[in-house]
Amino acid sequence: MTVISTKTIEKRPEDGVAALKRASYRDIPLYSIPKERSAIDLSDNTNLWGAPPGALRSLRATAEDSVTRYPTAYEPELREALADYAGVSPDMIVAGCGSDDVLDAAIRAFAEPGDVLCLPAPSFSMIPVFARTNGLIPLEVPLIARLDADAPAMIETGARITYLCSPNNPTGEAFSRKTVERIVRQAAGLVIIDQAYAEFGGESFIDLASEGRPVLVTRTLSKAFGLAGLRVGYGIGSPEVVGEIMKARGPYKVNALAERAAIAALENDQPWVAEHVTAVVANRARFQQELALRGITSLPSAANFVLLPVRDCAAVSEQLRRAGVGVRALTSLPGIGDAVRIGIGPWDLMERCLDALGTVA
Repeated sequence: MTVISTKTIEKRPEDGVAALKRASYRDIPLYSIPKERSAIDLSDNTNLWGAPPGALRSLRATAEDSVTRYPTAYEPELREALADYAGVSPDMIVAGCGSDDVLDAAIRAFAEPGDVLCLPAPSFSMIPVFARTNGLIPLEVPLIARLDADAPAMIETGARITYLCSPNNPTGEAFSRKTVERIVRQAAGLVIIDQAYAEFGGESFIDLASEGRPVLVTRTLSKAFGLAGLRVGYGIGSPEVVGEIMKARGPYKVNALAERAAIAALENDQPWVAEHVTAVVANRARFQQELALRGITSLPSAANFVLLPVRDCAAVSEQLRRAGVGVRALTSLPGIGDAVRIGIGPWDLMERCLDALGTVA
């Protein structure tokens, strides 16, 4: 007869939920979002031209038939469309409810509680949260000159998971291929390369995920494809890597409406996406030139946003909000200090942002 031992929890009735909270992430705050939306919202890094027409047509045509049944368990049609777009085979694709879902599942699939997750600082703010909620220890390594990742220091950690974001959020700069390749070759565990902003600049690292190494490249349809509200992200890796992530992710994570719209966008809207990516790149350069003419410093960017170091990000973002422009305030970034992140959109919105910046004391 098998005896299952159980660990009792000693608590008083008055302790309630407090006695059950996990110490490892008791102090994690909820993700911070603006309290009030502005007339011009440049805070989210989404496609400010809207959604692609093919995806919208698909939503209108399939909405009634898609809401009463479960979607396909592991999105075979969507994975085929994503594979065709990425230039890989479908068994190298895992989709999810945004790339966040894929990142979270990958951490859960390849690391045990107590393992180390290494990431640059600053970088995507949710990664330490995903690490801690999965019982991992996040270890941040400051960026070096030219806002590149510190490859030797990251490798030295021996981390079970090494996370890179290129182009990096929130700095906007892309990491050098030399740096990324060195980390992929020498890191002890899984290397995740988050390329949510890959369409806007920097090098593609899909080839590194196609060599059979323990590498996962994640991307999204929330940025260039304009489908942020539908939450469709994906990862690219060897079939072995993808298979483990799919087990950790579970079924039915991409809803049926999102799946149909994403397929329609991938099949019909790539020219629309390319047109607006070109517009982002042009407006990004023009916006930074105008900032420079006004004596405002911005960091180099290969993404669809720019980062402006400021003395007091809370004060600056509030002044801009009062002028009708929403930006993302970022406090005490390592090596940078306070900053505001500004998304790039149609030029009339950028002009209004420039006008608002002129009112900031």
